Amino acid sequence: MSEQPQWDSSISFIFAMIGAAVGLGNIWRFSYVLYSNGGGSFFIPYLIAIAIMGIPFLILEYGVGFSFKESFSKIMRNINPKFEIIAWILVLFVFIVTIYYLVILSWDLVYLFSSFTFNWGTDTASYFANTVGGSSDLTNASFLLIPTTIGVLLLWIAVWFISHRNVDEGIGKASKVLIPALFVIMGIIIVYAITLPGSMIGVDTLIHPNWSGLLNVNIWLAAFAQIIFSLSMGEAIAITYASYLPKNSKLIDNVLIVVFANSAFEVCTAFGVFSILGYMSYVNGMPISELITEGTGLVFVVFPMIFNIMGPIGRILAPMLFLAILFAGITSALGYFEPMLSSTTVKLGWTRKKTATVLSVIGCVFSILLTTGISSYIVGIIDSFINEFGVLLLIGVQCIIFAWFYGLEHFLPALNKYSSFKVGKTWMFVIKYLLPCVLIVMWVIGIVQLFATADLFVIVVDLIIIGSVLASAVFLTKLKPSEE
Repeated sequence: MSEQPQWDSSISFIFAMIGAAVGLGNIWRFSYVLYSNGGGSFFIPYLIAIAIMGIPFLILEYGVGFSFKESFSKIMRNINPKFEIIAWILVLFVFIVTIYYLVILSWDLVYLFSSFTFNWGTDTASYFANTVGGSSDLTNASFLLIPTTIGVLLLWIAVWFISHRNVDEGIGKASKVLIPALFVIMGIIIVYAITLPGSMIGVDTLIHPNWSGLLNVNIWLAAFAQIIFSLSMGEAIAITYASYLPKNSKLIDNVLIVVFANSAFEVCTAFGVFSILGYMSYVNGMPISELITEGTGLVFVVFPMIFNIMGPIGRILAPMLFLAILFAGITSALGYFEPMLSSTTVKLGWTRKKTATVLSVIGCVFSILLTTGISSYIVGIIDSFINEFGVLLLIGVQCIIFAWFYGLEHFLPALNKYSSFKVGKTWMFVIKYLLPCVLIVMWVIGIVQLFATADLFVIVVDLIIIGSVLASAVFLTKLKPSEE
């Protein structure tokens, strides 16, 4: 039987949790969400979402992991053997996130190397489509994008190298190095960005408030969705990491530190991003609305175009940006990988090294399959389905299981004993009643939007994911646990 790992201190846990939360979405998604959902007025629903969803649910996850000190699948089996399959469905979904997340990160790795020579040229959109991310033309699925494939191999080796070690020697030490480095690099980029000529054009565009938008339910849903994805809520990462905590840990204090660090990072990064967009608008006379986009379009198309006109400073900022994205991505990928690694290790009774090796090989094979000429298209399909259908639904299911079937009162002693802040009836009300209602509404709206525009190929991909996850979950559930 495998022995439960442990952090050497709460500091290792905090850095690991910040690393899991601060990822690619904080750098390239939040600024667009903020801009497109009311600008400065968006901070009202954003802060409310943190208060009534982000903090309460993370407190729950920390309490569950710390109280049980078991893998997620075993926690669910201990509550009720029938719930084990739910655990496996969730950790499998999160493992799939690891698989495509490392593909996205490999795009960044290609751009990191390209940033030293600027070989993306002047047509940055064409470079991304032809060399790195591919297109939506299904006929391109017959060949691999070799730079992306090589990047995937290198990244899976890095994830294995860190994850196969004891959590404190591997993830703990890596997070202690990468997270401070990430914050320093992004701090330098942000400070320089706001000194650029025209930066205030971008900042004013970003935070210009649209107060009437507060009456739009979609803006509120966007705020809650941002908190869910930004904090990696409900993906068993926090539960797994918290299960490694030593005694006397201040759980609620740790929650507040992680939430503050995550929000501060993405808000400050948004100012940096829009400062750079404002500079581009100022220099080229291009309307800033034509530059604003989210995700890969912003980082891999618009930003290289801006670096091209920045002169020598662009040669410095470009590698710094792509290195920051790499650091943010690796620490998040380690978080996504851990629930599957922990649960499988305990279930099969393998050593951590053996489990990490087997899962890394399996994950790498599937990641390579996503590096074909339709890489960005297929990754986008999988990402939308996993987040809007799978994870969102299972967060609500966890609320119900822990609150109604197990009982929140069981977690209160561990949560309150050493923490500077206490939780009680208000927190229990939020978890039992408020969050499930909000999550059900979000899930229904997300499913309607997901399938309303889905074509046959998208539906086929979604059905393959569902079938594969369900079959694998049934198989893993029926396996006899190693200790029995």
